[in-house]
Amino acid sequence: MLSDLFRDLRLELLVQLLLAVLFGGAIGLERELSGKPAGLRTNILICIGATFFTVLSLHVAASRGDPGRVAAQILPGIGFIGAGTILHMRGAVTGLTSAATLWVVAAIGMGLGSGAYAEAVGATLLVLVVLAGLRPVERLVALRSSRSHLTIHARPEATTVEDLESLVRATGVDIDRTSFRRENVDLVVELELQGPRRLHDQALIAVVHHPSVRSVSSGE
Repeated sequence: MLSDLFRDLRLELLVQLLLAVLFGGAIGLERELSGKPAGLRTNILICIGATFFTVLSLHVAASRGDPGRVAAQILPGIGFIGAGTILHMRGAVTGLTSAATLWVVAAIGMGLGSGAYAEAVGATLLVLVVLAGLRPVERLVALRSSRSHLTIHARPEATTVEDLESLVRATGVDIDRTSFRRENVDLVVELELQGPRRLHDQALIAVVHHPSVRSVSSGE
């Protein structure tokens, strides 16, 4: 009887781990094809790890108490890994979607480890719909966003261009093109911006208040 129980437990664990490979792989493949930093192997390994830790947590708790003690440590671990996918470059933040995807993949693994198979299947399908299916919607929004041009006269300091780019990106506006030239005693920086109209106004206000800026023209 005891040997049959162990055999059943091992069989169920094998099925759970295989499902973790399948579900994590489906999401990871989409990330890999999109050229994201957390791709196929990362998502599979996180889903397997979350599944296995959850199973171990439940089995340990069968004789020693609280089943959530081990499983509860999965989320801080995933937060640490997710933070590694977020990059801060000259005021731009990238990798937030990849970090959020890893977080959800861990939740799917925990669902598999706790036997919530239908819920894990549904969550996987929803994640794929959000990652791949909403891309056309994002393109439509981008096409409807506003464009503007800023001509900035500033003091020619060493980091003026980088500072202005960081300042503009911090408002949420995308910079399509940057050019700069010397004009008498001024450094003239020209920025082509794209994004929601209200953010263009915020970017203009932020640039005007920069200490190195002498004047700003939006061409309107």
